[in-house]
Amino acid sequence: MNRVVVVGAGPAGMAAARAAAAAAVPVTLIDSAALLGGQYHRQDATGDGESLALPGAVDYLPNTVVWAVEPIAGGHRVHLLTGPADGPGRRGTSIDTAALVLATGAYDRTLPFPGWDLPGVYTAGAAQALAKGQGTAVGKRVLLAGTGPFLLPVAEAVLRTGSAVVAVHEANDPFRGWLRQPSGLLAGWGKAGELARYLAVLATGKVPYRRRSTVIAAHGDERVESVTTARLDRNWNILAGSERRIDVDAVCVGFGFTPQLELAVSAKCAIRDGFVAVDTGQATSVPGVLAAGELTGIGGAVLAAAEGAVAGTTAARILGARPGPPVSALRQARSARRFAAALDEVYSVKPGWQDWLHDDTLVCRCEEVGFGELCRAVEEREARDVRSLKLLSRAGLGQCQGRVCGRNVAELARLPGGPDAFARRPLAAPVRLGELAEPIRTEPTEPTEPVSPNYEEK
Repeated sequence: MNRVVVVGAGPAGMAAARAAAAAAVPVTLIDSAALLGGQYHRQDATGDGESLALPGAVDYLPNTVVWAVEPIAGGHRVHLLTGPADGPGRRGTSIDTAALVLATGAYDRTLPFPGWDLPGVYTAGAAQALAKGQGTAVGKRVLLAGTGPFLLPVAEAVLRTGSAVVAVHEANDPFRGWLRQPSGLLAGWGKAGELARYLAVLATGKVPYRRRSTVIAAHGDERVESVTTARLDRNWNILAGSERRIDVDAVCVGFGFTPQLELAVSAKCAIRDGFVAVDTGQATSVPGVLAAGELTGIGGAVLAAAEGAVAGTTAARILGARPGPPVSALRQARSARRFAAALDEVYSVKPGWQDWLHDDTLVCRCEEVGFGELCRAVEEREARDVRSLKLLSRAGLGQCQGRVCGRNVAELARLPGGPDAFARRPLAAPVRLGELAEPIRTEPTEPTEPVSPNYEEK
């Protein structure tokens, strides 16, 4: 129990591990990837990327998934599987802790459109991962579409692989949007240099940046051969007559991010507006469980790292250490949250996307459920909750368990529970039946009485 356990080794998780280790408490940092950094600091798989260091007091477990969190007396038992998911040598262990920090991050949100299931359609994050992690080009002529500033570094990464970026299509109008968010713009002024660099990259590569425009269909026989783009109004309704066909062999789409809530929901943390609710010390509604980073709101690496530092300090205090309040991190987080709130307004997903769909447009790719089937399950068979909708339409029953389609399906079906309706999964990662049957090795620990420190910003 006398150990801080951090799940996720992105900016938030690394900052939490460092802060807890600085308070002289043992730390275990767990991540499903082979290298530190998460999506933001993704390192080259060959080892030639950015060097990221952790204090010696941190026990780092790469290639390890947390498949369940179980409440026990005085804390939680974290169940782990270490090794390749398809490898016969994957082994199960568990760690008991009174201070659990969840920094599981988020994944790309994609919106369905006709042809989005064709080979050659990638999420923006997948395209960046292939480019940064392996130097792999997704295509020769690539078009990016969606909303959010994340499209810009993805375009840069794609260009570096030697691909031609045909255009970047931004569904919102960020220039006008930021003029309506002066306080958020001021809070994020430090990002101006980064933005200027990305715009210079686009200019050097002669990449057009189209506002209020997006991909509404992809075409091809065995893979993407072309796309149809269209101009949008402020609610993302298609402007008639603006459709244009463009020849490409790859499309990268990203419409923001969806927090990875499974472990937080399993631990019974309170969820507010689709994110984990936390106090000023990053403590959740469950004693001994803290959350940081994209779990608590999409805000980028700076906010995630600041929240992680606060969470790590709070976790150390739960275990009896007495580090001083992380004043600098608290102030940085407060400023970054203003910027994040403005980002959410400027790059919000508008309801007009639902009119892009046809009856045969797949909304759940795993189970090949079309939009028309989903509508019939709701309107004719009265599917009114996640369970009935899964049983009557099969949406969300596939291998991804609704991670890709869940948020969109919940919105299309107007399910109660909002964007986290599909996040309630007893098992947070795929587990073999044989692995469930194996005895789990648990570290011998002594119980620790948790406390709930709160910090007031000064």
